[in-house]
Order: sequence, then structure tokens, then C-alpha cells
Amino acid sequence: MTIDLQDYETGASYEGNYKDDLKDLQERIARLFVANMVHKRKAIVVCEGWDAAGKGGAIQRLTAECDPRGYRVWPVSAPSEEEKARHYLWRFWRRMPKAGEVAIFDRSWYGRVLVERVEGFASEAEWRRAYDEINELEAGLGNDGATIVKLFFHVTRQTQDERLAARLDHPWKRWKVTPEDLRNRARRDDYLAALKDMFAQTDSRWAPWTAIDGNDKKAARIAALTRVADALAEALPKDPPPVGPEMEELARRFLNDRG
Repeated sequence: MTIDLQDYETGASYEGNYKDDLKDLQERIARLFVANMVHKRKAIVVCEGWDAAGKGGAIQRLTAECDPRGYRVWPVSAPSEEEKARHYLWRFWRRMPKAGEVAIFDRSWYGRVLVERVEGFASEAEWRRAYDEINELEAGLGNDGATIVKLFFHVTRQTQDERLAARLDHPWKRWKVTPEDLRNRARRDDYLAALKDMFAQTDSRWAPWTAIDGNDKKAARIAALTRVADALAEALPKDPPPVGPEMEELARRFLNDRG
């Protein structure tokens, strides 16, 4: 059953102890990122959503306690001229995680079927073809052992307008708002139609979507971090990797010398 974004508009306040629960989640995620690193696994976290829906704040809290050697955050903006000269997925292939790394995308290849579709940067043939291309991309990554978590941060028009206005009113946050952000909000109905198609076409068993009700920031952050933690916990081995015989012998000598 496809995602209906109207189911994610309650904006219910987080009922737990946000500070303590966030800390516990961050510690859990930090351990899972280490496990991903030492087991040389790959993980991909895709963060999509409306402007001012809370993607950036969730990513900050997701990585706050993690070893920076174990992850990369890729903020995605308009493609460069070099990138435009190649297949649109090329720039994303270059940023896929190596063994032992988590790649976090702040916007992603889904731009082809969202902003590029709505704003006319891709032809209808190009964005329609992209559903199969994206599914094949993600299937290939999954077959290669990557864990894929796809999050969509949803907010109502009213919440989005309030947050954009607050940013514009703040001298150190105005830079976050671009003319495109303000123009895009006028085409919300077109984006909702594109999102409906996106969920229907790309909510696959190997890379399912998770919608996040972003109307309450605290509840949204807990929900997003919980989804990432649960996905990694399910995919990663539960035991630490075995110690090689050479390292075991060196460790034994070192520990005996200290005694």
C-alpha cells in the first residue's frame, strides 16, 4: 500500500523524554556506525522532503555522536556543467559509500522525479524512465550488500510557511532560503502529484520509503533516527569480527608486557 502523506500531518508532540531518548538513540547509532565500519558494510541514508521540513536538523542529530571516519554527508544541489554532460545518476554513483562507510544524502537522485519533473528540467520521457533507472540502481546497491534507508520529511503548507517566514526574519538563517524555495512553494500541488507517483513507483521491498511527520521537530527527529538505527541493527552482524592470528599474538604480548 502506497504512502499517503495526509497520514503524516498530525504534528503530535513527542510524549517521551526527548533529551534522554535522543541521547540513547545517538549512542546506539554511534555503536552501529562503528559496527558498519569494522564489518566493512555499506549503508545509504536518503533524506528527502519539503524545504524547511527538518532534514538538516535530523542529519545533524543523526551524526552528532558518530566517528567522522565512518560516514559522509552529501548535500545535493543543482548539477554542475560537468555533471549535466553525463547521465544524471553519474554524480551519485561517485558518492556511494565504500566498504565500512555510511553515505547520507541531503536530497538525492529523486530530484529527477521531483524538482526536475515539476520545474521542467527533465522531459516527460526522462522522468518517466527514471523510475526504472532508480529502482535498478537501488536493487544493484542492495545486491552488493548495502543497507538503504529512505526518509521523506513531510510538513503541511502552514508549517512550511511558518518556518520559511521564521528563517527570513532571522539574520543568520536567511541564507537557508533561496528564491527557488519561495517559487517552489507555489507549486505544492504539482509536487504532491509527483510525490504520489514517486512513492507508488519506488517504494520497493529492497528500498522502502519511510514518511516522517515533520510538523513537530522533536517527534520527527526521534522517528527518523529510530528508523535508521533499526535498519542498521537488522542488517549488521551482532558479533564483533574475529581477531586475526597476528593481531591476537601481538595483543597477547602487549598485555603480558604490561602485567
